[in-house]
Amino acid sequence: MIASKTPLSILKQLIAIPSQNPMGHEPVGDGWYEAGVSRWLCEFFKEHSLPYEYHEIESQRGNVVARIDGDPNRPTVLLDAHQDTVPVAGMIVDPYDAIEKEGRLYGRGTCDVKGSMAAMLATALRLIPLNGNHAPVILSFTCDEERTQIGAAELARRLALPAGQRSALLPENPQFAIVCEPTDLNVVVAHKGTVRWKIRTSGAAAHSSNPALGVNAIYKMAKIVSCLETYAAELQSGGIVHPLCGGRTLSVGTIHGGASVNIVPEQCTIEIDRRLVPGEVAEEAIAAVDQYLRENCDVDFEFLPTDTISNPLLDRDNAALCQQLIEAAEPTRANRQAIGVPFGTHAPRIAALEIPTVVFGPGSIAQAHTKDEWIEIQQLDEAVEIFVRLLTAK
Repeated sequence: MIASKTPLSILKQLIAIPSQNPMGHEPVGDGWYEAGVSRWLCEFFKEHSLPYEYHEIESQRGNVVARIDGDPNRPTVLLDAHQDTVPVAGMIVDPYDAIEKEGRLYGRGTCDVKGSMAAMLATALRLIPLNGNHAPVILSFTCDEERTQIGAAELARRLALPAGQRSALLPENPQFAIVCEPTDLNVVVAHKGTVRWKIRTSGAAAHSSNPALGVNAIYKMAKIVSCLETYAAELQSGGIVHPLCGGRTLSVGTIHGGASVNIVPEQCTIEIDRRLVPGEVAEEAIAAVDQYLRENCDVDFEFLPTDTISNPLLDRDNAALCQQLIEAAEPTRANRQAIGVPFGTHAPRIAALEIPTVVFGPGSIAQAHTKDEWIEIQQLDEAVEIFVRLLTAK
């Protein structure tokens, strides 16, 4: 199935397989969910005689886990990448054709995060001939990272099982974990978290020819939005600031209201994105918004159940792993460094098990989710060299 062992050739095959995350919306047409990528991964591991398991979580969605046994005296390392991509709507390049041009590869997922998947798989192929003269490696490919992170949650659940209930591929917890995301091959030791939820205002419908007979839910929501704009500015101007990740933020991302232009709207809903700095707790952040609105906005509203909670990654207990990665990167390009970032990942779910965890991978976050998503091909090759050096170091 895999004619070449280069990360570029592997990535081209992965890009050709749609794995769009519908992001909570009803999927229309083909190309949704991760099942196609999962099948390809299982065939890859079968072809190369590596033990693997598919852990189904829900229809068309699951994790693929594989293992490469190594020297038992070296620490076991978990390499993880998610299988899903954001939707392809609005792209100005063919999302699945994997166009190669001027040292870049274009297509959905090239950067976020199938490039890292390809680097992981190419690394596996480099390790197989070494006959175990390397660290033991767990390869995990998780689902639904872009929205609810059910794949990482399931992986963490399995890693937390007692010895007698564990998978043969996970007989013990890894000593280190690298969650792959586009970091320009810098090492992310801390990042922000995310909590998302909806706020709803309710009114009473009436004919628009006599709006006084109704109660306009959009007018109510306008006051909420204005109040939240003030609150967001206050968040950014003061309070908690992390030295690597910056300060807290809040954004109103969507608004929906009304059934028709000639009906006074009965309901209006907005969606909130609140970024948490390391040390913050999602529930406390939500409660603070609720309190602020009740004290500063004179309309009734309701908070709907939380849609997403992704905790921050703390720069704690991961310094040694960070340094090892930086040292492994030195022969490729200079100035690789430990950094913090404002975006989130599912790395905190692994770190919560007291496994030192960092985020690392080829590609730049500036290209993730874009209409012409691309990755620098040289970084793919460099990522493989870094992984191999890390895993074979004594």
